[in-house]
Amino acid sequence: MKFPSLKFAVPLAAGLALSFTMADTAQAQKIKRGGILNFVVGSKIPSYDGHIEGTFGMIHPIRPFYSTLIRVNPDNPQSPTDFICDLCEGGVPKGDDGFTKYVFKIRKNVKFHDGTPLTADDITATYKKIIFPPEGIASARKAFFKMVDSVESTGKYEVTFKLKFPSGSFIPSVAMPFNFVYSKKDLDEKGYTWHKTNINGTGAFRFVQHQPGSFVEGKRYENYHIKGKPYLDGFKAISAPKMALRLQAIRGDRAAIEFRGFPPKARDDLVKALGDKITVQESDWNCALYVTPNQRRKPFDDARVRKALSLALDRWGGSKYLSKIAIVKTVGGVVFPNHPLAATREELLKLTGYGTDVAANRKEAKRLLKEAGAENLKMVFNNRGVDQPYKVVGTWLIDQWKQIGVEAEQQVNPSPVFYAKLRKKSDFDVSIDFNCQSVVNPIADVTKFLGSAGNNYGGYKDEVLEKIYDRLLRAGTEKEQRVIMREFETRAISDQVHMIPTLWWYKINPHRSYVKGWKIAPSHYLNQALDQVWLDK
Repeated sequence: MKFPSLKFAVPLAAGLALSFTMADTAQAQKIKRGGILNFVVGSKIPSYDGHIEGTFGMIHPIRPFYSTLIRVNPDNPQSPTDFICDLCEGGVPKGDDGFTKYVFKIRKNVKFHDGTPLTADDITATYKKIIFPPEGIASARKAFFKMVDSVESTGKYEVTFKLKFPSGSFIPSVAMPFNFVYSKKDLDEKGYTWHKTNINGTGAFRFVQHQPGSFVEGKRYENYHIKGKPYLDGFKAISAPKMALRLQAIRGDRAAIEFRGFPPKARDDLVKALGDKITVQESDWNCALYVTPNQRRKPFDDARVRKALSLALDRWGGSKYLSKIAIVKTVGGVVFPNHPLAATREELLKLTGYGTDVAANRKEAKRLLKEAGAENLKMVFNNRGVDQPYKVVGTWLIDQWKQIGVEAEQQVNPSPVFYAKLRKKSDFDVSIDFNCQSVVNPIADVTKFLGSAGNNYGGYKDEVLEKIYDRLLRAGTEKEQRVIMREFETRAISDQVHMIPTLWWYKINPHRSYVKGWKIAPSHYLNQALDQVWLDK
């Protein structure tokens, strides 16, 4: 079998819409040590546990306390293939035994913040929790590691992963920033849920305090394993759910940056007000909003109803309008736009709800609702209390569904309540949902659409889709991958409409020009260790 190499991702770097206004010239300047980085975060923290969470509200304030086995190169975060060691040493392994065996050499100079030395057993325990969690323990990215057969400590400072079959998605999955490395001692003695409310990592910063609804504070970890880093004395992640407050904080220099992203008008207003005191970085964004119908409830168990909800949406018109006021822009399918595995415009037009004849689409939607006995459908729409882009897109969705006679009541909930409805209680008719991934790794990213995935909330089983994905995971060439991806996409969002796509996001990061060393990535989850960041003040 030919190994499914990562070469398919290489053209992506050239195709990314990356631009810099008043570009950062940090490389040409002498790095200054010290200072506190204040940044704003537009969402609350559901829990501290990276293995179960999928929100920037957790990753931005909590990631600096943890390390990962490998990570995307912080000096080249736009590349989907440039990975470097974090807790390993000697480079990221290339794979042995036909790319089914990966041996990681572990650093010997690492200590957890509580003083416990890190060994291979901590790496092994962490990945066993992620890949093979005990019954009752959630793992949001378990489905990303379907190719892994085992992970074992093969020495005090050596970890070996054995794969069932070679897969180009393995290394990018290992590099995901949510894979916080936990102490085996903590897992054994305190349990697998301890990290939801407690922090003990090996990251560049040590946890100081969390004032819920106010801020998270960290200070430099003097025993950090990367020599000379971090440059900052510490950081403060300030909670500011409303975008107006975040903008005011940056404009008034009470905060230097917001790592998630602002809409175009906000960028323009900041540049106009602050001139060269503001630097702007922009990038395509590996994140898309979806609507997930709860198939545990009628009539959302009927594919005709789900198709109708998708047919109601004018995606092409919505893109032109919403891209002016929100952090969404691109019409796409299940794969990051412009990626070689993404659907072309012609391929998209064949999918349910993507046709440009909006009137015809909505006529068909009404017919399907009537046929399903749901022509006077009333439903509650669970949305997240984050303005960009959730509330903006949610308001647009309500209007779109109104055009086909569907009455949707939008309930906007704070992030903890929103997640509880989505995950724990399954207490919703339809809900906003998202597939925001870190490393651009389409074969892993689309696991979100599998009913068996830990981060899928639709309440369905689709064995046909599972089998298509199994073939996709094993596909040996980009050509094969692309053909199977179209089959997967058609089944997931057109024939069965398990999830309803809206638009892909576009990332705009205006920040104070004295913030140096941070480079934008195609994800708001990447490059958040903050060990590279310094202040030119």
